[in-house]
Amino acid sequence: MAPPNTNFEVNNNGIPNFEDLPLRKGDPHHSAWGLYGEHDELGTLNRLTDDRVAAAARDEIKTGKRISLNWPLDAQSDRSFFQRALFHQDIFPKAPATVNDDVWTFNSQVSTQWDGLRHFGYQKEKLFYNGVTMKQIHGFGHEEGKRKSTVNGIQAWAEQGIVGRGILVDYHGWRSSQPDGNISTYNSFDSTPIPLADLKACLEAQGTEVKFGDILFIRSGFMASRATKTPDEIWAHQDAVPHRFGGVEQDEAVLRWIWDHFAAVAGDQPSFECWPTQKDWLLHEVLLGGWGCPIGELFDLEALAARCRDEGRWSFFVCSEPCNVPGGVASPPNILAIF
Repeated sequence: MAPPNTNFEVNNNGIPNFEDLPLRKGDPHHSAWGLYGEHDELGTLNRLTDDRVAAAARDEIKTGKRISLNWPLDAQSDRSFFQRALFHQDIFPKAPATVNDDVWTFNSQVSTQWDGLRHFGYQKEKLFYNGVTMKQIHGFGHEEGKRKSTVNGIQAWAEQGIVGRGILVDYHGWRSSQPDGNISTYNSFDSTPIPLADLKACLEAQGTEVKFGDILFIRSGFMASRATKTPDEIWAHQDAVPHRFGGVEQDEAVLRWIWDHFAAVAGDQPSFECWPTQKDWLLHEVLLGGWGCPIGELFDLEALAARCRDEGRWSFFVCSEPCNVPGGVASPPNILAIF
């Protein structure tokens, strides 16, 4: 993990204040380019220092109970959102030996995934994290001869993983427990924003303390809602252009909250944020393009929520190892929550 650039004034958490973004004149709105150096590819994962990870393991692992947050790779078996290539497996016997091999092909975002820094940039400026261009991503590295460029590739995250203290905002569970009329209407399959006030109210009800460097998970209720729909209803949503999903609100207060606290964010929705955006900007472009903050989507948080209720706590240790694919755009998270 890289220390912050001393050219920028930082606060007690080792980051600039939100009001100081962007850090350099002429950079895109809210960006933090250069904070960890011109060639940094970890972004907010630099917040996951050895000391922070060690403290999370010490404080959060009590029983050794492990919960997978991975939706099956073939969960979208007939058709996918955003028209992404489905998971396909070919299995081959290796006669005469009693042996099998198999070959998998799939889009890296067709199931649970971390969006990497090559996935989404600033749309108006057409620039990715730290000013990387589309040409640089699709070109060839100077030091690598004719090998394809790996700049901003997912392999940088695979070296040490996404590991630390996780917290769950069980928004769906909290909403379900509220008296009618006391909460805003929410629909996982419509462009309904989740306001920051609701996320904070849920955390307060859970008694969950947020710590700097946490990995945030939001259970919006998408998986629970999807389970109630017929195949025809899901097909109709997949046919709609643009797709419509509930998710985190595009709001500057949400950006400030994430900047001030988290190393990575994830949810059970296909888009994390309300889709399509209700502003002239997206959380994706600021988080991924501006800060290098991983965005997780389609995480299966149902078993996690149940375990949190049983434990009476909504914090846990997280261990995620993205696939080591040089130049990868996204990756299955291969993730466990450990209590």
